[in-house]
Amino acid sequence: MTSPRAPRRAPRRAPRLVTAGMAAVAVLAGLLLPAPAFAAGPTPTPSPSASSGVPSGTTVFTLAPAANGIVRPGDALSVSVSIQNGTQAEVAPTTITLSLARTPLSDREDLGDWLDGTSADLPLEPIATDAIPAVEAGGSQMRGITIAADDPALAGLAPGVYPLAASYPGADGTVVSTSTMIVPPTDATDVGIGVIVPITAGALDEGLLTAEQLAELTAPDGALTNQLDGVTGTAAILAVDPAVPASIRVLGTSAPESALEWLTRLESIQNSRFALQFGDADVTAQLQAGLPRPLQPTSFTAYMSPSNFATPTPTPTATSTPAPSDAPTTAPTPQPDSALPSTDALLTVGPATRQGVYWPADGTADAEIVARLADIANADGTAPVTVIPSSTTEAGAAGRTVSAHGRVGAGEVLVYDSDISDALDDASQQEESWLRGAPLTTATAYLAFAAAETGGPLLVTVGRGDGRSRVELGAAISAAFSAPNVTPRTIATVAASEAFDLELGEVEPAQARADAASALVADEADLARFATILDQPSLLTGPERADILQLLGVAWVGDPTWPTVLADHRTETAGTLNSVALLPTSPSDLYGSNAALRFWVRNDLPYPVNLVLYTTRDNLRLDVQGETPIVATPRSNTRVEVPVQARVGRGDVTLTLQLRSPAFVAIGEPETVEINVYADWEGVGLAALAVLVGILLLFGVARTVLRMRRRRKGTDAAAPGAADGEAPEDAAAAEPERVDAPPSPEGDER
Repeated sequence: MTSPRAPRRAPRRAPRLVTAGMAAVAVLAGLLLPAPAFAAGPTPTPSPSASSGVPSGTTVFTLAPAANGIVRPGDALSVSVSIQNGTQAEVAPTTITLSLARTPLSDREDLGDWLDGTSADLPLEPIATDAIPAVEAGGSQMRGITIAADDPALAGLAPGVYPLAASYPGADGTVVSTSTMIVPPTDATDVGIGVIVPITAGALDEGLLTAEQLAELTAPDGALTNQLDGVTGTAAILAVDPAVPASIRVLGTSAPESALEWLTRLESIQNSRFALQFGDADVTAQLQAGLPRPLQPTSFTAYMSPSNFATPTPTPTATSTPAPSDAPTTAPTPQPDSALPSTDALLTVGPATRQGVYWPADGTADAEIVARLADIANADGTAPVTVIPSSTTEAGAAGRTVSAHGRVGAGEVLVYDSDISDALDDASQQEESWLRGAPLTTATAYLAFAAAETGGPLLVTVGRGDGRSRVELGAAISAAFSAPNVTPRTIATVAASEAFDLELGEVEPAQARADAASALVADEADLARFATILDQPSLLTGPERADILQLLGVAWVGDPTWPTVLADHRTETAGTLNSVALLPTSPSDLYGSNAALRFWVRNDLPYPVNLVLYTTRDNLRLDVQGETPIVATPRSNTRVEVPVQARVGRGDVTLTLQLRSPAFVAIGEPETVEINVYADWEGVGLAALAVLVGILLLFGVARTVLRMRRRRKGTDAAAPGAADGEAPEDAAAAEPERVDAPPSPEGDER
């Protein structure tokens, strides 16, 4: 892998806007002034440009009943109305009219038409009016109105969901915001309801969260802290991304204190739960990419340091002999890799976990996906279930209520109500309390119809929104559980209820995500082969699998930056595959019959790698060692020497060099090097010179021997003549000439 970098989180999605055709958010009833008929008062509010996300150039008018629109006999009706001005012009002062129909809506289809503003004109009766002052450009105004409990407008209303509207005259006609008032029945049987709340860290492009990110997310105002705060004390069903607890556990003792405390809270609360796919990866994209089953994490060894899981030396007991005062403190003993937490231990999400629950991206699972997931066996023997929205069922698409537990062919499904869940998701992302009530009232109205129509328990979600505060999330959860005639249910209870046969409608496949999953899996296969150069291939393959699952996370769906993030990751993977290679080699000359050719291996990985250099020749002028084992050191260039031996003959030899792993996987591209061989002519020259010198030596020796023999023979021939008194011919010549002395005069006289 390339050098580690901090994971990137996708930006928080902007809250969905409450338009003039939707129900508006409720404000707390205590903030509104009660009056016998109605009371109103101005309430200053902040600029919408900073808090509400109103698009520039638009004006949003919102009606928000208090108490989620629930008005029991003897209760007053309290609402807020607000105008948010996102234009550059002032909105003139106007008069708001509040109207109520005395005939309830007949079913949830009529409710949807009313809230969308597409229903026929209903007989509404004005019940209150109030003036709202001018709204400056970029500003907002909110007014509160209360209809007393004894007001004739509320008298004699039977249980039901009643149309409620606020309006004012605008420049282009009457501006209307629609909502509802719910009068609950007093004798209805309670219906079980499960509320699924995701516990996730949002969109990431790296396998695990860093210590810095964990410290931020688990701080008192962090997103993960807000999620736990929102579900604590409720019966919400937790959908936990196992990547979050795994990110904390792999750090061991080095994990931030706030993260360890958060993990303890997660494990201690008694909410029922199930584990999402790692990184909340989309199972539909994986199966549509041709995988036989969803991917699972393989190893987290690369993320763990044994020193963070050290076992300290036990403290001596009172009966033990104390150590001398100057004895050094015993350091914790690092555990071997085998003592590191197992993958399963790192991924556990806490108690009361229901196994085999799959939650694909909303609206992506068709009957084939459900059937394939149903074939995956669970370790505890429970049947796999797929969580799907009611809008993908034929009954739900037709506007009917669908019970939580269903059966599609041989596969079991848990169906959450799309209309209620969408409204709760909207509410959980509204920062202003006086806007949040609109979707909360919508959710309560749909829930009133669902509770009356269902044949079994209901299931809803608060969506997979990111960055929600504890107040926003808590309000959405509370609205579901506090709705009339419902009682909380756990995931196990809902899954054990009677299953009804369902038909799924046509689902358009998300081809782009399937293609991305296929490409990522192909890259992973290449990396797995490359990783055979390591003693522990999981040091590369483990993080790569975690990265892939994060990139396939549902949080990336609809994010415009996802293609860029995906391309960046694939580029990094290609860089990893190119991190080990032979350095280019220039041509060289070989003088001498035996030598060692030197090459260099580049290793950019932080681990030592095991390689074999295979060398082949293109002719017989050179003998070369075919296989040379190499252990290349981390983040450095390693020298390799390949012994060669020249044969007779001069010329060029081309060597082909290829690095391979011990599993014979080609590493990098092959390299060629030209060798100019001169070693054989030097050998022949030396041999010829040696022969010449040898001949000369032999000639000299022979001549010397012959001369010595001739001399010896001459000496032997002269020796016998001297013995017989005959002087040799040479003796007379050699004898010195005698000179006779002249006669003495004295001799003559005598």
